Amino acid sequence: MACKLQGTLIRCHSRSSKFIDQKERAASVVAQALVTHQTKLPQLSVTYVPPPTPSMDKNPFETAQKKELPISTSGKFGRFGGKFVPETIVACLSQLEAEFKKVMADDAFQAELAEALRDYAGRETPLYHAKRLSEYYKSRNNGTGPDIYLKREDLNHGGSHKMNNALAQAMIAKRMGCKSVVTATGSGHHGLATAAACAKLALECTVFMAAKDIERQYSNVRLMKLLGAQVEAVDGGFRDAASDAFRCWVGDLENKYHLTGSAVGPHPCPSMVREFQSVIGKETRTQALEKWGGKPDVLVACVGTGSNALGLFHEFVDDEDVRLIGVEGGGLGLESGKHSSTLSKGEVGVYHGAISYLLQDEHGQIIHPHSIAAGMEYPGVGPELSFLKESGRAEFCAATDEEALDAYQKLCKLEGIFPSLEAAHALGILEKLAPTLSDGTKVVVNCSGRGDKDAAIVFNRRLLDPQ
Repeated sequence: MACKLQGTLIRCHSRSSKFIDQKERAASVVAQALVTHQTKLPQLSVTYVPPPTPSMDKNPFETAQKKELPISTSGKFGRFGGKFVPETIVACLSQLEAEFKKVMADDAFQAELAEALRDYAGRETPLYHAKRLSEYYKSRNNGTGPDIYLKREDLNHGGSHKMNNALAQAMIAKRMGCKSVVTATGSGHHGLATAAACAKLALECTVFMAAKDIERQYSNVRLMKLLGAQVEAVDGGFRDAASDAFRCWVGDLENKYHLTGSAVGPHPCPSMVREFQSVIGKETRTQALEKWGGKPDVLVACVGTGSNALGLFHEFVDDEDVRLIGVEGGGLGLESGKHSSTLSKGEVGVYHGAISYLLQDEHGQIIHPHSIAAGMEYPGVGPELSFLKESGRAEFCAATDEEALDAYQKLCKLEGIFPSLEAAHALGILEKLAPTLSDGTKVVVNCSGRGDKDAAIVFNRRLLDPQ
């Protein structure tokens, strides 16, 4: 086992007494680090040697044999998840967990949330048969291929799936007596949804966002400000914005509420986000039954940290005849080192309060992720998706920047729909996936966000003529 701490690699062996003192020193260093970080965000990263994985065929879409592993609702998903935070925060997280359990059993809260999702957010969102996109892939495969449907989360108020969770958690913040909400955003979709929910519920809102993301997603930033949110620029990327939002919350635990939009972090945050996003999959099951009298055969979603993927997947985890495919940001290619493919290339460690897969170097230092989609630039992923990978229940692959750009243009031209660049990654894998599927296979792709925020990026990269 290699303990990676603050750039120092210490290998622990038990074969010789020569290394016993070294192992003890390593343990003392870890213990001291935990004490040192009791008043600020932990930066401890412990890398585990993963168990052997079965050999895989070169075809990334061939279904692997799956293990029977139960999914916990207590914050642990196999060996993933947990609550790796300073003692000063544990009590607040326990209070949040208790409130979360209360609202899940509170009929009045559930009725209020259902009404807000229907009348304010605009649910349910359509399950749209993308006929021309389906015919395009069939035409490239002798007239046979899958029927592709889009779960239109881009039609939610605010332009993405993020409103599902933002509304619910803002309501919880109000119940807990908090006056102010802090959050972090990458693409701006979560920041926009949180700002709107806070305006609706008369809560103050502060959004932390990387300066480079403010520049490339400024249309969402402008809307946040119009909604009354204070937007704080942060050096670095989304991970740095998330750290600053966490620190801001820790500085005033009694009055502030940390509204996470990503399925990452310490328990109960990932479970809350997944639960409030699970409406996506629940609607999909009902709509599929209405449209073709059965279940989807394949579900596809992009994976940044996991909120939209889990929102679609969770309802179908126990349906083993439904394939779950998550698509990460392949950036410039997996071998280039410039990507956001945590589940494809990462190792297991602790980051932002939970055990999950991370992008890290041999010294345990976090590797800067890259993606053309701001919402996918995070060096980790949620514990539940980490579990679904390790158990074999879900498959994960990557779409490059260029493949996402191609998919963005294709959906615009064939269906008159402009997806976010995040959602375009899920669409981008269809080029490889569609030829492997039998005729009439029902594929549902989560169109998790609207892409007007990304139009300038696509124009600049592809020199498109807006005429």
